[in-house]
Amino acid sequence: MKQYKFILSGGGTGGHIYPAIAIANELKTRFPDADFLFVGAKDKMEMQKVPQAGYKIIGLWIAGLQRRFTFDNTLFPIKLISSLLKSRTIIKQFKPDVVIGTGGFASGPLLQIAALCGIPTLIQEQNSFPGITNKLLSKRANKICVAYENLQRFFPKEKMILTGNPVRQDLIDIESKRAEAVRYFDLDPNKKTILVLGGSLGARRINQLIAKEILTFSVHNVQVIWQCGKLYFEEYKYCQENENIQIHSFIDRMDLVYAAADFVISRAGASSVSELCIVGKPVIFIPSPNVAEDHQTKNAQAVVDKNGAILLKENQLDTQFSVVFESLVNDPEKQKELSENIKQLALPEATKQIVDEIIKLVQIRKA
Repeated sequence: MKQYKFILSGGGTGGHIYPAIAIANELKTRFPDADFLFVGAKDKMEMQKVPQAGYKIIGLWIAGLQRRFTFDNTLFPIKLISSLLKSRTIIKQFKPDVVIGTGGFASGPLLQIAALCGIPTLIQEQNSFPGITNKLLSKRANKICVAYENLQRFFPKEKMILTGNPVRQDLIDIESKRAEAVRYFDLDPNKKTILVLGGSLGARRINQLIAKEILTFSVHNVQVIWQCGKLYFEEYKYCQENENIQIHSFIDRMDLVYAAADFVISRAGASSVSELCIVGKPVIFIPSPNVAEDHQTKNAQAVVDKNGAILLKENQLDTQFSVVFESLVNDPEKQKELSENIKQLALPEATKQIVDEIIKLVQIRKA
């Protein structure tokens, strides 16, 4: 049997990295002898996270254009040419059967070269509003796996398959882990637990909000597990003086923290939204306004439109958060309604369906 080779590229944030790792893990389950190579951007978090997951990664000298004029923007053409040349070398030397892109700057040059070399390519778009890299790549991609409906205005309809986003498979049955989670995080089982997530890098505005609202949480006798991001841990660790507040720079056991949570306050990155649909807990989304095309708001709105979550914009936090939070905590019927509705949006087989499409491309090439 042929030993298959796969290149995966995606990075910059956890929202691009973890879907790529999930796809690689599923491919490895089906093809234990396959060779895998990741391609990322130098100095980005994928250069640490991918090796931690057990895969080799090569970094390209690439970065996106900044919205304001900077010296880095003047280097963009040089970085792009360098990355295209290095991508060509990688493709020629590794000889992949399929190249998979999950978004981020590095996937652009790599998938462009793969397509020009006649290698089948698949892109996985996590967001309800695609990033510029995937929009450009879609013209040459063989397959486009999407997580939201109605993306025909961005991608060729005949190439799209609605699969959902790859998520950690250990999230599928978190209810059975509740007791373990309470022990792991040393929680009071008689108190409600709020999980606060600001994305893999943390979120300054959410951190400011939680620090400001500690008294609100105390009044309602709830305990908080707060992932603040490593950039912010030193600034906010003093909040742990309150016995009901736990602060973590990063949480490794997401299955257990979701199992422990009764409510979630979260950014609306695509991977987080997909995970929260599977987890099925009441959610208050606070989208980041500082992302391309405001796609986090669009991600959250797609859930809110199905009455599956609450959305608060950053400019509403000072005036509306405490009112919205208190009404949710005090309304068990609302909690149940949100949980049931967000679960209806879950696509737990996403990773397997994406890999099914990758295998089809392998078989077409083999034929």
